[in-house]
Amino acid sequence: MNGPTALFNLAVIAATVYSSYRGFNSPAYLDRYIFSPEHILRHKQYYRLVSSGFLHADWMHLLFNMYSLYSFGSIIELVFGAPTFLAIYFASILGGSGLSLYLHRKHDYRALGASGGVCGIIFACIFLVPGSSVQIFLLPINIPAYIYAILFMGISYFGIRHKIGNIGHDAHLGGAIIGLLIATVLHPWIIRLNPLLYAVVMSLAVVLFILLYVHSLDLHEKRAFGLTRLQEKISEMRDKREQQNQQQDDATVERLLQKISDSGMNSLTRRERKKLREISGRRKSGNS
Repeated sequence: MNGPTALFNLAVIAATVYSSYRGFNSPAYLDRYIFSPEHILRHKQYYRLVSSGFLHADWMHLLFNMYSLYSFGSIIELVFGAPTFLAIYFASILGGSGLSLYLHRKHDYRALGASGGVCGIIFACIFLVPGSSVQIFLLPINIPAYIYAILFMGISYFGIRHKIGNIGHDAHLGGAIIGLLIATVLHPWIIRLNPLLYAVVMSLAVVLFILLYVHSLDLHEKRAFGLTRLQEKISEMRDKREQQNQQQDDATVERLLQKISDSGMNSLTRRERKKLREISGRRKSGNS
């Protein structure tokens, strides 16, 4: 007999896979929903704070996050209920995006991925499920939860300060702390259950946030980030799509010109004439 299923967790995973897949194939879709401080602050597109959590750079990025979300999110939903799971997950996405927005508010910066929400779920699970451990992805290595929590925060801060890798360390850190805070509001008994670890993690979080605030000016004095691999990928996708459209236009023009040569201009339908004018207009615009 099958056990209970974490339906809301599966629904979030399904929505994320669908949206990420659309982003893989559509630069316009990716541009519309990706995290971008300029669009959020200047154009008031606040939905990007959440929508970026439903996009990923590639299949490996998506698989890693969804595997982690399924593993830890299912535990929280089945044991503590769907409202707790949903509150922690979406608050963590907002927390990760919020910290990224603050740190990169003056940068040409793009980000995407569910990592902030996933980190919030993991940190909440560490305290909601005492004595738990965290397994390194696809490796048979289990790290005690308290060691993982402390190492994670230190690595995240170091990654933010030194811009290590094409990784949103700020979203990870912001999501993790917000996830833990929401879990505390909903289930305050977790403080009494493991007061020493809770005090260490929250004290470390306060210190790291103070350091990030103090050094935020230093971060902005450095040159704004150039194109990341993600932005380069978006540019490549856009170029590929433009090339495909150009090839389609060439084939259409060739077919219509052949029809005109065989049967005269009057042989074109109204739709074909309109299409020919559209292609001509695009090419004039591109050459101007």
